[in-house]
Amino acid sequence: MKGTSRALWNYFICLVIFINLIFFSSLPSMFPAASRTTAATPAITELRGVWLTNVSSGVLFAPWGINRAIQRLSELNFNTVYPVVWNRGHTYYPSRVAQRVTGNSEEPFLTVTRGGSDVLAEIVKEGHRYGLSIIPWFEYGFIVPANSAIARKHPDWLTRSQQGKTLLVENKADEDFLKETKEKKPISLTQRLHSLRKQNSIQHVWLNPFHRDVQKFLNDLVIEVVMNYDVDGIQLDDHFGLPVELGYDPYTVKLYQKEHQGKKPPSNPRDPEWMRWRAAKITDCMAQLSKSIKTVKSDAKVSLSPNSHHFSYQNYLQDWKTWVERDLIDELVLQVYRDDLDKFKTELSQPAVEFARRKIPVSIAILTGTWNRPIAISQIEQQVKIVRDRKFSGVSFFYWETLWGYLTPDSPRQRRQVFQTLFTQRAERPKYI
Repeated sequence: MKGTSRALWNYFICLVIFINLIFFSSLPSMFPAASRTTAATPAITELRGVWLTNVSSGVLFAPWGINRAIQRLSELNFNTVYPVVWNRGHTYYPSRVAQRVTGNSEEPFLTVTRGGSDVLAEIVKEGHRYGLSIIPWFEYGFIVPANSAIARKHPDWLTRSQQGKTLLVENKADEDFLKETKEKKPISLTQRLHSLRKQNSIQHVWLNPFHRDVQKFLNDLVIEVVMNYDVDGIQLDDHFGLPVELGYDPYTVKLYQKEHQGKKPPSNPRDPEWMRWRAAKITDCMAQLSKSIKTVKSDAKVSLSPNSHHFSYQNYLQDWKTWVERDLIDELVLQVYRDDLDKFKTELSQPAVEFARRKIPVSIAILTGTWNRPIAISQIEQQVKIVRDRKFSGVSFFYWETLWGYLTPDSPRQRRQVFQTLFTQRAERPKYI
């Protein structure tokens, strides 16, 4: 009975949050449209992006959510939208590839709330009508929930640790939140809600990036979007890699032995050669994907939004510096989710970042908050200024609901006014070298 009561309470909390997100996203605009230049070509070149996500956000699910979001972003002179299309083992568009592999053509709740309409098609249509670039975001990469259909139907697709475990991990947002709240402070309502959420947090497993069937599945998903929608590119992020502890599944071990005269992988997951071998295989996977995209649509941009190179390689075997060097990506949007401004500045001057800037446009991803980690607009404004002072190609914000929602420290009106001041006129996206 106690477990049932807690489950009902958690369901009630989630329902209240969702209703509020839907309600507040529908409120009418309360500020004048930002001033816009009348010239056909904007005089400013700067990436101004935002991610549209399915987590703690009603924008994809409310019938009016997309139209109002695109219109609002256009009013404030944004120029790029990264809408999620692959998250938690589901697509957020009608997918024949997903139907074949998972049994669902798209996320079931999205189908219910939107009556089967094609949300991605709507985003592309509305975005282009308002002059915004649309770059679908394959957020989850190789990661899927442990109880997802794809994990159940294809257990041989999962990679494992040396102990034979699939290394279930907590939601990444929860991990980040816990790192930021180590100091003992009075427990707020938001933190209490976070604690309830954590009790039922989704555990994840990783698809094996070395498995040819996994590679084909993700390649088919991406190409399906590029072929069927008038998108401006696609984006991958920090999940297009592999935790360094993994890679000891039978498939990968056999592959390693084939290339190492029968020797098994080192028992130390951080063995330098073992790390290089796995990272190189992921790079090969990226190279094949990039080639497939360019073959189908040569002007489609391949965007990547990773963590710092050191963190990405040491923890997720994602050697994005090599990807830049080999011309596998066209755009880098570096995640720098730091509250400390000195640490924020330090991340911007890392050698790998400087190298990438000489090859392709590099923009900075700034956190505008999560439902359990609100960010003051003053910090966001400061970080945009730091990025501009260092002449990066632009900024992108994670995520839509916290740009000026009601779960933020400042009023929505105040936050919108700051963005209106930051983006006083239109800007075109950076040119690709």
